[in-house]
Amino acid sequence: MNVSAERIRRQISNVLLAWGMPEDLVATTAEIMVETDLMGVDSHGISMLMTYEDLRTKGGLKLDARPRVLRDAPGTALIDGGDGLGHPVTVMATDLAVDKALRNGVGVVGVRNSHHFGAAGVYARRGVARGAVVMLASSTRGVNMVPTRGRMPVLGTNPLAFAAPTKRNAPFVLDMATTTVAANKVKVYDLNEKPIPPGWVVDAAGQPVTDSREGFDVVYNQPAGGLTPLGGTPESGSHKGYGLATMVHILGGVLVGASFSPLRKRTEKPGDPNNIGHFVMALDPALFREPGEFEDDLDAVIDELHATPPADPAKPVLVAGEPEDATRARRLAEGVPVPPSLQKKLRDICARCGAEYVLAEG
Repeated sequence: MNVSAERIRRQISNVLLAWGMPEDLVATTAEIMVETDLMGVDSHGISMLMTYEDLRTKGGLKLDARPRVLRDAPGTALIDGGDGLGHPVTVMATDLAVDKALRNGVGVVGVRNSHHFGAAGVYARRGVARGAVVMLASSTRGVNMVPTRGRMPVLGTNPLAFAAPTKRNAPFVLDMATTTVAANKVKVYDLNEKPIPPGWVVDAAGQPVTDSREGFDVVYNQPAGGLTPLGGTPESGSHKGYGLATMVHILGGVLVGASFSPLRKRTEKPGDPNNIGHFVMALDPALFREPGEFEDDLDAVIDELHATPPADPAKPVLVAGEPEDATRARRLAEGVPVPPSLQKKLRDICARCGAEYVLAEG
């Protein structure tokens, strides 16, 4: 079933309001979650409501929390998310970082005491729309990446996003997990009963897992095995993904005072905050170049990349962000696919909280 963006927005809003989230925070959160689904990041959009319900039920999520600024300087700031969902506080952090960049040339904003915030690229796009170069990094709640040469998971998917403005072309927008694939994508494959490609997940013996149900169990329930670092194997460069993941945690965790999940989970009690951290950096290109020069040169770079002869004439060379742009345009016209298994889970959530189910027509 394909569902319009507006209907998905209403469904997300209905559930969050039923859970007691204030209307203004609901509007911000629903906007980010809908944009995530429109861009094809199905693992981080409306399907996250199941995870959020579980966190809320266990007392690990304060949906009425309002972000507050702890430290504020001309070029930097630190924000406390209040143990609420990460979407409102990261919108606030992104906007503040860009404000500072456009005023001072650079803006760096850290967030602590947050939660899952969806797809990092949505915030990068928000900042680049105002003409800034933007980079985001985030620590994670999950512990699911098995480091190179390891057997047990230690790091998370530790996402990284980067966006840069252009004039003629669409902005360059890189949005990536530092694992070979995001954990929630394994969930999406399980929901759709599709086999997962070899190299995404390894078991406790380091062997590849391709059954999506087994892969979901390894990533979410088993103490050993998990996702591979970007690269998959040492021979294919997994040490680079492992290093990138650690760098992301240094920026989105250590620097801002957020927790490192393997350490936190050894002592945490029910209701303790997850204390996820985020890092947002914004730069004004005019700090380095005359107005418009950066955008002109980046357009020239992208033009040259597009002109690369393709290996398959039916598949031209693209740059980061363009697949998501194409998916967004298609889904705005045709709707967002929602598989039957997810429909059932969302109906159950609505029944438990008393929210109206609006995904189905009529």
